Amino acid sequence: MKTVTTRALQALKQAGETFSCLTAYDASFARIASQAGIEVLLVGDSLGMVLQGHSTTLPVTLDDIDYHTRCVARGKEKSLLMADLPFMSNTSTERLLQDAGVLIRAGAEMVKIEGEAWLAEGIRELTRRGVPVCAHMGLTPQSVHQFGGYRVQGRDSVHAEQMVADAQALVDAGASVILLECVPAQLGRLMRDTLEVPVIGIGAGADVDGQILVMHDMLGVSARLPRFAKNFLAETDSIEAAFGAYHEAVKTRRFPSEEHSF
Repeated sequence: MKTVTTRALQALKQAGETFSCLTAYDASFARIASQAGIEVLLVGDSLGMVLQGHSTTLPVTLDDIDYHTRCVARGKEKSLLMADLPFMSNTSTERLLQDAGVLIRAGAEMVKIEGEAWLAEGIRELTRRGVPVCAHMGLTPQSVHQFGGYRVQGRDSVHAEQMVADAQALVDAGASVILLECVPAQLGRLMRDTLEVPVIGIGAGADVDGQILVMHDMLGVSARLPRFAKNFLAETDSIEAAFGAYHEAVKTRRFPSEEHSF
């Protein structure tokens, strides 16, 4: 695998090819994932749930993400490294810039931010300073209390149309990637066709440009497997083989299937 960059992801989209993404939190798993061909690794604030034992991502701090980003950066090979900006990093543009700077210095090559059109100013300023941004939309886990739980977003046409408009505003501001979580497959397809940048999905159907899963879900070790996830370790005989099977299933569009979509 050649070194993956934002331009490489854009080229895959333009060629109609999909790509795989996976969370990673340490050097060892990052190395295995990279060697399996997985194009994008995410140091997600999901570490609060799968590593720290919290019930939400909200307790995760910038120091937590910084530490795990440094670990993954040492282990990964050609994969692009994305890192989450934790809860309340988006309270001001100044804080957004400072926190993103910490993660880029730690080895991240892109930062991920949860939000909608109101994030445009912050994304514009990050882009001006050379920081690639992935805008996370749909079910944004940092808003779990506002949503009243982990609920599928964009089911009605009004909400779906607003999400597309918000995504376009963030792309216009400079977002390099849009990540959609827990939305109907039809909305995922519409986002892919509407937006010029790659659209990554998790529970967003099979027709987006890339797929991402939490590593612990993909290996079947999470306490509860979400509907949109699949245990690839159950069908293989090693972690390395499970990573490879996930990557291959995404590249051939065998995953996600209808049973993993909304």
